[in-house]
Amino acid sequence: MESRKPPPSALVDNHVVPGDVVLDLAEMTNQTIKLGAGLRQDCDTIQATSAGRLRLSKPSKYWVESSQKRYIPSVEDTVLGVVVDTKPDNFLVDIKGPNLAFLPVLAFEGGTRRNIPKFEIGTLIYARVVKANSIMNPELSCMDATGKAAEFGQLKDGYMFDTSTGLSRMLLSSPTCPVLEALGKKLSFEIAVGLNGRVWVNAPSPSNVIVVSNAIIKSESLSGIGQRRRTDWQY
Repeated sequence: MESRKPPPSALVDNHVVPGDVVLDLAEMTNQTIKLGAGLRQDCDTIQATSAGRLRLSKPSKYWVESSQKRYIPSVEDTVLGVVVDTKPDNFLVDIKGPNLAFLPVLAFEGGTRRNIPKFEIGTLIYARVVKANSIMNPELSCMDATGKAAEFGQLKDGYMFDTSTGLSRMLLSSPTCPVLEALGKKLSFEIAVGLNGRVWVNAPSPSNVIVVSNAIIKSESLSGIGQRRRTDWQY
């Protein structure tokens, strides 16, 4: 049986399985696309490598969204990592992937040998994946594409918990996902979401941290309307 060959983005928001052709590059001349988790290029086609829903982040990043705990690093992903070891040139960081990630000691805004960050084992880091493939350890950076720190770096205090990768992508979706929109109208809190299935929450009071964390965890099985109703009911 031949794989399906839909026109560009025809399968967005639909279920795909490994081997499905989701994009035909021959029909997308003069277009640049970015591939996320669950996709690979085979000659002039983009094929799914995992089951889930094909998603598109405008203008041109595609990935397969699946509610799984396992994370496969992809370039430009934002991740929450935990420092597990330090070396002269790199921090070794657990990002829930198949291998530990390298975070070069100079991969920080204005980084030099004279101002290397001093991270202890267990330090929580918000970073960006800059290199990723199946045969090498991923590489991270605490700078955006312009070399600025932006929101990246060490996360202090707060509470970090694990989620599925699908929930992480929902929390980062645009427009703002319903549960975060509803919580933001009622509570003051900070949040950092890693596409590797980790979420960090901080708030002025521990009780608010617990409320926000629980609402996020329970939102995965709810529709947008259900998320708003649950949040309104809690308050």
